[in-house]
Amino acid sequence: MGAAESAGMSMVGMEATTDSRPIHRVYVDGFWMDKTVVTNAQFATFVTATGYVTIAERTPRAEDFPGAPPENLVAGGVVFSPPDHPVPLTDHFQWWSYVNHADWRHPEGPASSIAGRDRYPVVQIAYDDAVAFATWAGKRLPTEAEWEFAARGGLTGRLYAWGDDFSPAGHAMANTFQGHFPDRDTGEDGYKGLGPVAQFPPNGYGLLDVAGNVWEWTSDWYRPDYYAQLAAAGGVARNPRGPETSYDPSEPAEKKRVHRGGSFLCTDQYCSRYMVGTRGKGESSTGTNHLGFRLVKMP
Repeated sequence: MGAAESAGMSMVGMEATTDSRPIHRVYVDGFWMDKTVVTNAQFATFVTATGYVTIAERTPRAEDFPGAPPENLVAGGVVFSPPDHPVPLTDHFQWWSYVNHADWRHPEGPASSIAGRDRYPVVQIAYDDAVAFATWAGKRLPTEAEWEFAARGGLTGRLYAWGDDFSPAGHAMANTFQGHFPDRDTGEDGYKGLGPVAQFPPNGYGLLDVAGNVWEWTSDWYRPDYYAQLAAAGGVARNPRGPETSYDPSEPAEKKRVHRGGSFLCTDQYCSRYMVGTRGKGESSTGTNHLGFRLVKMP
């Protein structure tokens, strides 16, 4: 489990993956995993059946954001908003912004819609939203170890879920970012931005879109040193379920869970985490328009 630095990757892309080392040995019990991430149609069925209101649709409480001006306490979500010109890659606020009233029905803001996008991944989903859907469905979120085991599809030690060549015979294997990040996505893989599920070949276990399109929530708390802890313990880690607490040195006050798989925004210019052993992270009450989830259940 994990990833080592690979030849040919840019330092910008690889700097984001230092928390995926060292590679260590893991065992997981058998489980079933959904072939795709949860779609808009599936999530709509859940909402219709339960009346569930996602976190992005709820007005933030003043007690949760002490000192925030009342005018800032507006329901919404984080949205990728590409600039119209090249920008330094040291400031992600150049392409991310909080958009009032962005939610799963309006993933880029109130003027957007999921009409005609039943087979697209549901996005703007916070961790608790994913757990609520999983409970209703009789399933659960995967652990990070389960997710990586499944995503590898039997190809232990390979760079990508399909092998070591990013575009075998010139064929795109995932929806990622081409062009110049973050201002120009040329869509050479067939999609500029988010695409529907199941448009690329499955991995060795029949799972679709385990790289690119949308990041996926796992159940593990995030710590950059967790792999080092497992490796230091020696032997084989059996069914690891992540650290007991969250800690991100760049934002120590935020409670974060592990994301896996990368998204349509991943590129070796900035974020190379479509590589199967690499990791992402996100504050657990925050959704974005490139983050979804898939579920597992025990046999």
